[in-house]
Amino acid sequence: MHRLLVLFVTLASCARMPAPVTLPSEITAVLPSNCRQVLYVTAVDPQATAAELRMLVRTPTHDWQATGTAIPVRIGRNGMAWGHGEFGLSAPAGWRMKKEGDSCAPAGVFRVTQAFGSEPSHAWIKLPYIHCTEHHWGIDDVRSQHYNQIVDDRTVTPDWTGPETMVPRIGCYKLGAVIAHNPDNQPGLGSCIFMHIWLGENVPTAGCTAMSEANLRKVLAWLDPATEPCLVQMVPGR
Repeated sequence: MHRLLVLFVTLASCARMPAPVTLPSEITAVLPSNCRQVLYVTAVDPQATAAELRMLVRTPTHDWQATGTAIPVRIGRNGMAWGHGEFGLSAPAGWRMKKEGDSCAPAGVFRVTQAFGSEPSHAWIKLPYIHCTEHHWGIDDVRSQHYNQIVDDRTVTPDWTGPETMVPRIGCYKLGAVIAHNPDNQPGLGSCIFMHIWLGENVPTAGCTAMSEANLRKVLAWLDPATEPCLVQMVPGR
């Protein structure tokens, strides 16, 4: 009986242990050495609009372990295209390249730089936070000097047409995080890539990565700028 109890306790302890995750070698080669948190989003193929997200932490031995369970997410309505990051990661053969208006989520490695939302700042959000109002816009006009940026029209001179409001009535930007895709803001390479609240579990996005509000709150509470968090978004083996 004693042995059975020990076995049960051991198995229960193992079940609670963080699961090890092996990131592709080409990803680990470019991740910053000080990056200790990764949002790992994987899809089954480049055309998929559904994916899953796992929150990974780097161990002292530089391995990666998952914390919590996988989170279902929705990505671009046209799947993924190879994005434009800052780490010199080349597109694999056969991948289309991300461009403005293609409704594809970017694949690759990108920093997670700040949070935003129409809600006031929360103490549990550690990332820098932009409290968005009706004066805040996401600029996707390639002719604007503010392309690929969230701006406050009270502090800059508008030079754009058709901007995206950062307080949409549908509530998807109630809370969110900025993904540093196209960090040099090069016109035409894609703009305003966020993590935000989905419009439904079966509704894809225009290129962002979306999830339920409860899961997004969990992710935002976990992210810590001191760990230099990154998004790794890809199709494993492709």
